[in-house]
Amino acid sequence: MDFGFTEEQEAVRELARQIFGDHAAPERLREVEASEDGIDRPLWRALGEANLLGLPLPEEHGGSAMGLMEVAILLEEQGRCVAQVPVLASVVLGALPVARFGSDAQKQSLLPGAATGETILSAALEEPASSSPERPRTTATREGDGWRLDGEKISVPVAHLAERVLVPALTADGVAVFLVDPAAEGVILEPQLMTNREPQSRMQLDGVRLKDDSILGDPTTGTEIVAFLSGRARVGVAATMLGVAAEALRRTAEYTGTRRQFEKPIGSFQGVSLRAADGYIDVECMRSTLWQALWKLDEELPAELEIDVAKWWSSHGGHRVVHTAQHLHGGTGADIDYPIHRFLLWFKQLDLTLGGAAPHLARIGEQVAQGA
Repeated sequence: MDFGFTEEQEAVRELARQIFGDHAAPERLREVEASEDGIDRPLWRALGEANLLGLPLPEEHGGSAMGLMEVAILLEEQGRCVAQVPVLASVVLGALPVARFGSDAQKQSLLPGAATGETILSAALEEPASSSPERPRTTATREGDGWRLDGEKISVPVAHLAERVLVPALTADGVAVFLVDPAAEGVILEPQLMTNREPQSRMQLDGVRLKDDSILGDPTTGTEIVAFLSGRARVGVAATMLGVAAEALRRTAEYTGTRRQFEKPIGSFQGVSLRAADGYIDVECMRSTLWQALWKLDEELPAELEIDVAKWWSSHGGHRVVHTAQHLHGGTGADIDYPIHRFLLWFKQLDLTLGGAAPHLARIGEQVAQGA
């Protein structure tokens, strides 16, 4: 069996690596983190101009009609450069479900701009009182010819820049997903400071009025949409974590190959080489479990167990990798201004996004016990 990438996928990797490499120098990252909106606008435009933001979108809406694997390649390259652009939020959380479940009017309104980067989308999956996006506490109540939304969402990426935010809410008949304008009356956004400096918001929904055309799909398909969205969100996070861990390990190998003690590179010491070797094994386990989940999703096969395994390995193995990177850099690794520290911050943030290692291990156990 050939596990290699196709020529098209390699071309996506090379183009993404070139664009991220041209824009994401450490000095530039610090400037973006201190900016008002918190994303790298020139880099975002460059990704849109290269049509990398439209990889999985239909051709009739300006996309390339590729799969989730190509998006994961893009996210891995973003992770390698820890670049502040909302690829995961806009492409995976926003554009993908709109392309799959949206009405013709919704697709026409949102997808062409999402493909170029002119339109930013997002989704509000996490709540302070619910551990599962499939079981939201935010409510949607029928009022006349529309709906009223009430509730609270947290850690909503780039909500302050989004044209629409996908909001799952509990209805009398189940779950529905609404396309909410963050500037609408009744929506209150409160900036949240993330470990990796990513711009996110707490979203308070206080009597937000919406029409029927704001529902993604229909009121009876919300559970399916949230499952679709949650699964792809978690593999998107895992792909970004893979890039963060792989690059942290690469930089550590480079550092330990040139840093000398006792007239020898420290990488030649047994303790150092064993730690680095363990890190390599962890990265490759992250990669192989991620590919398995991505392949199943692209083939429209049941993949819940593979998604949980990929996210668990990313959290569990990646945790060891970034701590090894910090440790093997010695005192330099403890310097918060040194570039390697940013990889630890990014990993810590991604690790807990949509659940860390422990809840995913519990989910794996439940599925195995049920004979999945």
